[in-house]
Amino acid sequence: MPVLVTGAAGFIGSHVCHHLLNRGEAVVGVDNMNDYYDLALKQGRLARLQPHKAFSFHQLDIAEEGALSAALAGQGIKRVVHLAAQAGVRHSLDNPRLYVRSNVVGHLEMLEFCRAEPTFEHLVYASSSSVYGGNRKVPFSETDQVDRPVSLYAATKKTDELMSHTYAHLFGIPQTGLRFFTVYGPWGRPDMAYWMFTRAMLEGKPIRVFNNGEMWRDFTYVDDVVRAVTAVLDKPPLAEVPPSRVYNVGNNRPERLSDFIDTLEGLLGVKAIRQYEPMQSSDVERTFADMTALERDFGFKPSVLIEDGLRKFVDWYRSEWLAGAETG
Repeated sequence: MPVLVTGAAGFIGSHVCHHLLNRGEAVVGVDNMNDYYDLALKQGRLARLQPHKAFSFHQLDIAEEGALSAALAGQGIKRVVHLAAQAGVRHSLDNPRLYVRSNVVGHLEMLEFCRAEPTFEHLVYASSSSVYGGNRKVPFSETDQVDRPVSLYAATKKTDELMSHTYAHLFGIPQTGLRFFTVYGPWGRPDMAYWMFTRAMLEGKPIRVFNNGEMWRDFTYVDDVVRAVTAVLDKPPLAEVPPSRVYNVGNNRPERLSDFIDTLEGLLGVKAIRQYEPMQSSDVERTFADMTALERDFGFKPSVLIEDGLRKFVDWYRSEWLAGAETG
């Protein structure tokens, strides 16, 4: 039976599809192909997947009632990796309805889709480290209080976790939520700091550095994230009551923003023009993943250091993304 991956043209989703196909799975991809960022990037990700005979794709909006069931009737979907969402903390300040529709209504439609399959096996869905809000206690543990979000994006992700727990309790749908911590790497999102910094530095433009660079992020390389997603997918929480759980997926090693920029300067051979700005109300000073639970239950440990991960991104950005833009 094929695995359904929503957000298949997205950053993490396309990498997950690629990994599943390479290990011999059939994959059905879904994405609404919205224009939140350059569509050429999403099309490029899909182009890497479409040569696989075991890959099929549907362009649809999962938040539209019944759209998934209509498109996937007869496919026999029993496992889902649900990564479709409207991303971006700051963008949620200006477009709150879009976030509620995509992240909350879309998640509800996914739950209803899974509920309609009586022998459904496992739903793995994307949550976010943003649910920890302004928590001061570090590292962030899955048992920490997470009812004080500082952005609407975070509130939608916590809502998803609550709905999933409820559906697991009421209908026995096995589910695992993954709180991703600042995922980066090739084919990433151009609204993320590492991409924006790289582009601006190569163009000789200033970069915005908040809180004088005194911010820490637990940057997680995309290959580590994919390993975590697939390990979890293969092991649904069947022995738990209700069959619902949540795990952090991070690098367990926060990087100071100023040091992060220093690393990029060395890789690019360019000095950043740093434009210092105050902390924004929707931002948090530090993210730091406690990875004890994922290591205990799956033997998972992140393996890619920030220097190596950024080098892979920079190499891809120069050799593929920029080169493609110049020839296209």
